[in-house]
Amino acid sequence: MRTILISGASSGIGLNIAHKELKAGNRISIGLRDLESVKGSIIDPNNWTNEKILLNKYNALDKFSAKKWVENTVSKFGGFDTLINCSGVLSKVPFLYKDGDEEEILNTFNINFLAIWHLCRLSWKHLSQSNNGRIIVLVSMSGKRSKGDLAAYSSSKFALMSLCQTMKNKGWEENIRITAICPSWVNTKMAEKISSLEKSKMTQPGDIAEICSTILKLPMQSVPFEIALNCNYEI
Repeated sequence: MRTILISGASSGIGLNIAHKELKAGNRISIGLRDLESVKGSIIDPNNWTNEKILLNKYNALDKFSAKKWVENTVSKFGGFDTLINCSGVLSKVPFLYKDGDEEEILNTFNINFLAIWHLCRLSWKHLSQSNNGRIIVLVSMSGKRSKGDLAAYSSSKFALMSLCQTMKNKGWEENIRITAICPSWVNTKMAEKISSLEKSKMTQPGDIAEICSTILKLPMQSVPFEIALNCNYEI
């Protein structure tokens, strides 16, 4: 049984991962901006035993909330061995941004990069102490290549991918394995804002939940560092 912190679990990919891991018998601790956001959902705590799920107030822009989330999880479960980062924000700010766009650029980096770095840093000791620690980060294909002119978003994801590589180096001798999952279009609300691809032809959130579930079952010597997912052909 694993004890898993999951961010971005109020909808989409994170929600499906949380549900999958609950059904697998794992314990999950979820960080949410709005604790009411999962009410009536497939992970509504009223439908699961109190010993399996913990809800925590978490705002990616509030460092104290991340610290409190980690502390609450350790207090309730005695520790944890897995962190899955699914939170993120889309920005359409282009390379030739307008005066005043700097605030959105910084906000994008704070959420997509710095907040994840901070949460991983706070979790590091506990993951190492488990002797079988895992960090899974939903990066994006935009962290491997840049298409179009989403300069702020792509830059934040490139930074995140670099962080994953650094964590892989740091974690190797500390019993922590890192996996960066890099999908292209996923059938979520975020994709609706920028893609005209049919939803049925996109990668589905449940597919990524299945991949995460498999990763968590693999022995340490077989954990992949990077998984790139393409629902459409790319050269």
